[in-house]
Amino acid sequence: MALMPKRVKHRKQQRGRIRTKAARGNTVAFGDFGLQALEPGWITGRQIEAGRISANQVARTVGGRIWIRIFPHKPVTSTPLETRMGKGKGDIEFWCAVIKEGTILFEVGGVPEEVARKALARTAHKLPIRCRLVRRRHRT
Repeated sequence: MALMPKRVKHRKQQRGRIRTKAARGNTVAFGDFGLQALEPGWITGRQIEAGRISANQVARTVGGRIWIRIFPHKPVTSTPLETRMGKGKGDIEFWCAVIKEGTILFEVGGVPEEVARKALARTAHKLPIRCRLVRRRHRT
């Protein structure tokens, strides 16, 4: 089942523009390894779900845990094909998460590095943006 909000204040939004790098949500907070976005973009609820399933298939064999750090809050609308101009804004087609450069998308914990690397690589293949594996920085 694709992710979407339970309720929203406004049903439709304008597209907007992604300008800056992520100031929040850019460090590994829950697990030991994370998948970090290297470019801005939109990730749909279906792509997030596909990434979750592929990561779980690898991590659950060892008993690890997956955290999803993003949620699709943005509605994306489109009008049907072969429709004349005018007649207002289209219906909601899908929900997406707005991703800034540097955002941590998924995290894995409780598994060795090879398993985490494999799980997050499979997840990255499902996503439309370039990603990299990052480790948690332990305070000294």
